[in-house]
Parts: sequence; structure tokens; C-alpha cells
Amino acid sequence: MPRQSDSKITNYSGITLPPGEGKSVWVLGDLVTFKAGSEDTRGMYALFEVKAEPQNGPPPHIHHREDEAFYVLEGGFSFLYGDRTINATAGSFVYIPKGTLHTYKNLGNTTGRLLVIVTPAGLERFFEEIGESVMYKSYPPPDDPPDMEKLMALTQKYHIEIKMPQAES
Repeated sequence: MPRQSDSKITNYSGITLPPGEGKSVWVLGDLVTFKAGSEDTRGMYALFEVKAEPQNGPPPHIHHREDEAFYVLEGGFSFLYGDRTINATAGSFVYIPKGTLHTYKNLGNTTGRLLVIVTPAGLERFFEEIGESVMYKSYPPPDDPPDMEKLMALTQKYHIEIKMPQAES
């Protein structure tokens, strides 16, 4: 049965979503726009676009449930992948298997863009719960610091382990 949300039309024989469309949330300073989620793919994968602000990225973390793949659309990023750091520019692809410590950081002075595939789907629900909804995609990111108590509770719920950097003495 087809489902219509925003301008997205979904049935299990395909998805149609015009450019720039999809539900968006701010997650730790990055704009995440959902292109396909659990309900669209029968839980097989989630696909979203991330607009990462300059010098921004999530803290190092481990997904214990999902594999994650990144395709750099615009800009330059560094990726922590286990104990290695990889620099990636537009057209680069980085695959991170579940259980691997990783993060990314936009190295540029302008907004960078990533296409992210997560398998199986479900991580989009974490982003929806921790994120702040946006009405207009040009709206600047919120200045408020993240609610760390909520973040830590949700990471447990979604089998994510945050690895905060150790303070130097």
C-alpha cells in the first residue's frame, strides 16, 4: 500500500523523493535529512544525507548493531576508522563495519555533505529522538549544547557506545 509523507511516495516496489526533500533534524550540529528508513525498506537499510558544519562531527563511537557507509558528496572529511585516520574528499567511499570505533569531521570552512547508508535500518530512530526538528533547511544549527543525559540514555537504547576523548593531565 503506498504511503505519502511530505512529498515522498513509498510502496514496496520503490521510493520516489524529489531533490532536497525528506524529514530533517539537527543532530549534534549536523543537518540529517532522511531519504529512506525502516518503513520504506522493510528494515533492510536507512539512507540519509548529512550536511556537516565546518569542523564538526560526532564524538568517536561504536555501533554494536549497524554497519555504516559514507559517500562524500561535497567537501573534505577525516574519518577515524579503528586506530586509523583516513582523509576523504568528494567521491570517496568509507565503509565501517559494526563493532568498529569511528567518527568523521568536516575539515573544511564550509558545509560538507555526506550520503550515509546504515544496515540494518533503525539508526534513523536514534536521530529522530536525539535530534531537533527543523522547519527550514537553511535554518542555522542550534547553539544549545546537547542534553548529555538524554544522549547517553539513547545510546544505550540503540546499542551505541560513545568513546569520549580522555582529558590530558
